[in-house]
Amino acid sequence: MTAALGYFTVLIVLLFLRVPVAFAMASVGIIGFGQYVNWPGTFSMIGRLAFDTAQSSELSVIPLFVLMGSFITRAGLANELYSAAYAWIGHRRGGLAMATIISCGGFAAVCGSSVATAATMAKVAMPPMRKFGYADSLATGAIAAGGTLGILIPPSVILVIYGILTSTDIGSLFIAGIIPGILGIIGYNIAISVATRLNPETGPPGEAVPLREKFKALTQVWAVLLLFLLVIGGIYAGWFTPTEAAGVGACGAFFFALARRSLTWRILFELLADAAQTTAMLFFILIGALIFSNLMNETGMPEAMGGWVTSLDTHPLIVVAAIMLIYVGLGAVLDSMAMILLTVPLFFPIVVGLGLDPIWFGIIVVVVTEISLITPPVGMNIFVLNTVLPEVGTGTIFRGVTPFWMADLVRLSILVLFPAITLWLPSAMG
Repeated sequence: MTAALGYFTVLIVLLFLRVPVAFAMASVGIIGFGQYVNWPGTFSMIGRLAFDTAQSSELSVIPLFVLMGSFITRAGLANELYSAAYAWIGHRRGGLAMATIISCGGFAAVCGSSVATAATMAKVAMPPMRKFGYADSLATGAIAAGGTLGILIPPSVILVIYGILTSTDIGSLFIAGIIPGILGIIGYNIAISVATRLNPETGPPGEAVPLREKFKALTQVWAVLLLFLLVIGGIYAGWFTPTEAAGVGACGAFFFALARRSLTWRILFELLADAAQTTAMLFFILIGALIFSNLMNETGMPEAMGGWVTSLDTHPLIVVAAIMLIYVGLGAVLDSMAMILLTVPLFFPIVVGLGLDPIWFGIIVVVVTEISLITPPVGMNIFVLNTVLPEVGTGTIFRGVTPFWMADLVRLSILVLFPAITLWLPSAMG
C-alpha cells in the first residue's frame, strides 16, 4: 500500500508539471512495474497491452463515432439544430441561451465529444446572442455547460473508455446516459430561467417566429433524429452491437454530408486524418492507463482499499458520497480523461464490492466529470471557449458557468439517491 501511494504521488506530480497524461502514466507504470516485479515481465506486459489494445474490436467505435461527428459538423447540422431550437423558444427571456443548451444536446447525440460540441456551438450560438445583447457571461456559460453533454448523451467516448476499463457493457452504458442527459438539459434551462429572472438584462428575449416557420425549422433536423434513432435505437432493440452501430452512424453521416455537397477529396482526407490523430491519442492514453493500472493491481492497492472500506461497515451511499467529493477535488486540477483513467481502476472494485451497479456508477462518474469540465482552475471547456472567443476572458466564462455547475450538483444528488432513474432504460433493453 505504501509503495502504491508513492507511485501515485509521483504520477500526480508529473501531471502537475504538465507532462502529457499518456507519458506520465506509462513512465510511472513501467518503472514501477520493473522495480516491483521484474524487467522481462514488464516488457512482456507492455507488448501484450499495446497489441491487445490495437486489436480490440470494442475500441473501433472511437474513430467511427469521431468520424460521425466530423461529417455531421461539416454538413452544417449544428446551425439547423440551433435554428430549430431558437424558433420555438428564442422569444422567451433567456430563450437564446436555452436554445443553445437544447441544440448542444442534439449535437451531442451525434458527436460524442464535449470539446467538439463546445467549440462548434460557440461559432453557431454566440453571434445571435451578441446580436440581442446577451451578457458574455451567460452566453459563454450556456455554451460551456451545454458542451459537457457531449460526454454523457450517447454516443460518448468517455463511456466507451469506462466500459473497456471495467468490462461493462458499452451498449447499456449508452442507453443509461439518455435520461441523465435529458435531466441535464432541463436543469441547465432552469438555471438560465432563474439567472435571467434575477437579472433580466443578461438574457433579453429574441424575435418571435411565426408558427409555420417553427414547424419548417423542425423539418430541417430530421437527419440528426434519424441518425440518433438508428444508432441508439438499434443498440436498444438489440439490432446492432455498439461497434456495428458506430459503423452505421458513420456511414449514414458520410452519405448525409455527401448529399449536401459539403465534402471534397481534400476535406475528406482532413477529416480522416483528424479521426486518426484523435484515435491514436486516445489509444496512447489508454495504453498508459492500463500499464499504470497493472502496477496498482500488482501492489494490491485496490484490494487494500476495498478491504478497508468494507471494514468500516458504513452505508454504501456514504462511500459513494466520499468518492464523489474526491472526484470534485481532482476535477479542479486534472482534465477529465486523466481523472477517469486514474481513478476508475481504483474505485470500481470498491463500488462492485459494495454491491452497487457498475452501469449506474459509470453514469455517476461521467456526471461528476461534466462538472470538472466547467469548474476552475482547469475547466477544459472554459479554455476551449477562450481559444474560440479570445475576446472573452476566462474569468467572465467561469462566472457565467456558476449557475450551471450548481444545477449539475442537484442532478448528481438526484441520480445518486435514486439509481432507478439511471437504470430504468438499460433494464428494459432488448
